[in-house]
Amino acid sequence: MAFNLNIERKESINKCVRFPTNVINDIEKVISENNVSFSKFVIQACEYALKDIEEQQAKKKVKS
Repeated sequence: MAFNLNIERKESINKCVRFPTNVINDIEKVISENNVSFSKFVIQACEYALKDIEEQQAKKKVKS
């Protein structure tokens, strides 16, 4: 599955998260090149990870 940046707005809750400096630097480079906010990038990255986990768990159930 490809990671695509999406700019759709959804209801939200504020959370404080600490990131390693190198990760922040890498994210800031990508978002500046794609005209996306930091929050939108992080939300989409988390959604991508959650969907990937769900798909991996489904594959494990099929193999069992």
